[in-house]
Amino acid sequence: MRSFWGRTVVITGAAGGLGTALVHAFLAEGARVLALDRDLASLGQLQTQCEQKSLPADQFMTAACDVTVESSCRDAITLACSQFGGIDVLINNAGISHRSAFADTQVEVLRRVMDVNFFGALHCTHAALPSLRQRQGLIITISSVAGFAPLIGRTGYAASKHALHGFFDSLRTEVEDEGVGVLLVCPSFIDTGIDRAALGADGQPAAHARKTTGGQTTPATVAQAVVQAARSNQRQLLFSTTSKLAWWLSRIWPTRYAAIMKRRLASEILPP
Repeated sequence: MRSFWGRTVVITGAAGGLGTALVHAFLAEGARVLALDRDLASLGQLQTQCEQKSLPADQFMTAACDVTVESSCRDAITLACSQFGGIDVLINNAGISHRSAFADTQVEVLRRVMDVNFFGALHCTHAALPSLRQRQGLIITISSVAGFAPLIGRTGYAASKHALHGFFDSLRTEVEDEGVGVLLVCPSFIDTGIDRAALGADGQPAAHARKTTGGQTTPATVAQAVVQAARSNQRQLLFSTTSKLAWWLSRIWPTRYAAIMKRRLASEILPP
């Protein structure tokens, strides 16, 4: 069982809905947290929230970081190591989505989704890995049901999440003998701002509102589940009944899974 008391946790996309919940959850565990985000205004609001907790001065910091830029990630990791002495947990949470049929979507939109969701996690992990190996740390990556099953109207998003599974499941085999853990988190629908920030076919905000299946859960509930899974060294967290059903049905009866998913979500890619 891992303890996070006094440990250093670095969280990307920390100013978003799930990111903020993860910050508060790990602070409650006694961790020292470096919150990273490219949205400076939202990062400032998070700083104000945490200051109201009367935390020790060395327990919480924020820093600007664009995960699509490798040098920005390296600078952020260097800051964490210089201020806190090293990194014990890296949480790759930064992400964006799109809702649009592939045939109508500009390739640049799909490239942007892959840059943030996959290469952003790769950049931060590569920079943090020396410290994580030295301290037998933990890498937590926020994936999705779309990381193991198809998702209509989100080909680029699903590709980025599938890539995360291929990468981090493989990386685990390289570092687990050194005591470094890898946890992939696969929630279904969370009530965060990612749906409102989803890109459309032309890179502008998506025209259709997001449809959900199985309901939505709160960021705080997911964050607490992540803490529990991290504490017990789980390899994968299938959060919620919906994600568990999706996991098994997509494997046992993939055509049925695809039919259900298309029936519930296909309206998202109809002409507005």
